[in-house]
Amino acid sequence: MPGAPRWLLGLVALVALPTALLATATRLAPGTTAPDPRLFLPLLLVLHVLLLALLWWRVRSVATELPVWNRFALGAAVFLLCVAASAVLQFVPVPRAVALAPLYWSGALVFPLWYGALVRWNRHSTSTADPNDALNGISAILAIVAILDVALNRPGTRLGELPWWELQAVFAQLAVGAVVLGTALTLPSLSGMGRDPRTWLMVAAQALWVVSAIGTLVAGGQADGWGPVAHPLVILCLAVAATCRSRRSAPRPADAGAATIGAFVVILAATGTLAVGALVDATPLGIWCAGAAAVGAGLRMAVNVRDLAQLTATRREALTDELTGLANRRALLRHVEELTAEGTPVALALLDVDKFKEVNDALGHAAGDELLGLVARRLEPALRAGDLLCRLGGDEFAVVAALEPQDPQTEAALALGTRLHGCMTAPFPVEGMVVHVSASIGVTTTGSDAAGSAQLLRRADVAMYDAKRTGIGVVRYDGDRHADSSGHLALVEELRRALPAGQLVLHHQPQVDVRTGRVHGVEALVRWAHPERGLLGPADFLPLAEVHGLMGPLTEAVLARAVEQLADWRSRGLELRMSVNLSASNLLDAGLPARIGALLDEHGVPAAALVLEVTETVLLTDPDRSLAVIGALAELGTPVSIDDFGTGYSSLAYLRDMPVAELKLDRTFTADLLTDPRTEAIVASTIALAHRLGLHVVAEGVEQEATLDHLERLGCDTSQGYLHSRPVPAEALEAWLAGLGAPAR
Repeated sequence: MPGAPRWLLGLVALVALPTALLATATRLAPGTTAPDPRLFLPLLLVLHVLLLALLWWRVRSVATELPVWNRFALGAAVFLLCVAASAVLQFVPVPRAVALAPLYWSGALVFPLWYGALVRWNRHSTSTADPNDALNGISAILAIVAILDVALNRPGTRLGELPWWELQAVFAQLAVGAVVLGTALTLPSLSGMGRDPRTWLMVAAQALWVVSAIGTLVAGGQADGWGPVAHPLVILCLAVAATCRSRRSAPRPADAGAATIGAFVVILAATGTLAVGALVDATPLGIWCAGAAAVGAGLRMAVNVRDLAQLTATRREALTDELTGLANRRALLRHVEELTAEGTPVALALLDVDKFKEVNDALGHAAGDELLGLVARRLEPALRAGDLLCRLGGDEFAVVAALEPQDPQTEAALALGTRLHGCMTAPFPVEGMVVHVSASIGVTTTGSDAAGSAQLLRRADVAMYDAKRTGIGVVRYDGDRHADSSGHLALVEELRRALPAGQLVLHHQPQVDVRTGRVHGVEALVRWAHPERGLLGPADFLPLAEVHGLMGPLTEAVLARAVEQLADWRSRGLELRMSVNLSASNLLDAGLPARIGALLDEHGVPAAALVLEVTETVLLTDPDRSLAVIGALAELGTPVSIDDFGTGYSSLAYLRDMPVAELKLDRTFTADLLTDPRTEAIVASTIALAHRLGLHVVAEGVEQEATLDHLERLGCDTSQGYLHSRPVPAEALEAWLAGLGAPAR
């Protein structure tokens, strides 16, 4: 370790090794059993002073593992005091056992500090089973002491003739060493021991302690013990560990379960010792130690059970939504993983409450929270036994249903979504008002591809977004359609990057006045100039953009390019109108009209030059919000055109309610205009109705001169199609217009 006082460690080794060798030589010499305390204790005192100085340096100089080494340093200070007390008592006329009593009992006095240091090693300080609590360890020591007392403290034996304070000190040394050795072996884990030599040093130190205590018992007491040999080596191991570099590791929580099992084992050992002690007439001290161990372990178990109960409650809260009391996202993912691990087919339905934002904005968040609670209670009756209802956050709910292997998964998933959707049809009473909200639901199943919980949730989310976009209500995830296969997701990510990179380009198809043949407008059609795949048409990426929520930014980019192009043309005297298509997500964006107005003002383009096209299918997504946005666009002065008119469902109602300026006849009508009398009648009636309402009529898909002539006879205003030109870039359109030189017909 950088900055470590190697010289101090060298002094420890210089004193410890000769002291251990001297004690060993004395122990093995004929006629002697232990070194003279008056010689051994001063050497031991010097060793403890050096160790305390080294640990104090560690605490003051190294910022890592302070709780661990603070406790080791305090333990070394207590040891030093005990050794000093025994050294002083050597010069006082008291029995030898009394003079050495502080040294004999030093291990028991130091135990809470060193045990706490080892338990804190690589552990969170706020863990369940607090490392500061040495109750388990003390109870284990008492149990071991009781077992040794009952087993070995027999009258007529050499150990039985020792005074109780000396005999129990030997038992305590062995018990303390055993408990601390077990702690050093398990904390940190054995896998960490291979990488951290300090752990091996701690294990070696405690193993020496245990071996010396066992040798003392075998020899018959402290007078013949091996403590003077082991003690210097224990100090040397601790000193080397203090100077080793700290290893980087992530703190781990203490295991309350293991502590509870340990307390239970201590209780069994203590009660067993009490039973045996009653049969063999054990000493009162052994019985008291066994009883104290049982009481201490019982208290520790009670504390652990309380902590485990609190941990269980915390885990339950971590898996529960606070507002509704339902399971949360974490619980859903866990439940799906459990079911799929068992091989159980799973159906997942993801439900999003439509118009929830309007409730929050109009009535406040308290009303929104009340509505979410009502939705949760409304959905519960639609569940089957074993289904799990969750709130994922916001206004999103989910249901996980386990399916029988023989169940048709597609039908079961759709049936689940239909049941949930049906629960939302009735209004909700919120703060004295009746609130109608619907839901968009995406359903999916695990299928045969072993989809994980996160992937399953992502698929349901894609299907739910599609349901919201189309207004269908319930949509089942389709791998081909929703692009979770075939590399389409990669294309979506490329499209995300393409938007800010300016890879989207516009091609323009001219719109020609049917009577005069003059070009008075164009429709802007987006293309993607992919750097690797070449020019991609809208069919290659627009459906993916819609499903994955990219239509908003994509349309904004198209509008920006369209207005820039209009401004450029107008600056060069080319007075054209440009039509741009809007998507469902655009018509749900209340801020769109303001942004379009700012864009037109920025480039000096009149609002009448920009025509915004919407389809009837788009209008069906959310009629109320769509009408509000279209009304704001009309107030801005931008004409609104109904694209693909006649293919939707409430056409006449929209003509009555919406401030539209133009109808675009779908190409299916122009294609059959010359061959189908019913189609001709529909086109003629539509043109007449539009003119009576003051609307402009555009016919799409015109490819034949005869079709154009017939449209003129029916009174159609504008023609658009391959007869005039395919969609082309702005430069090609300008060249085409310049080459006309005269009207197109």
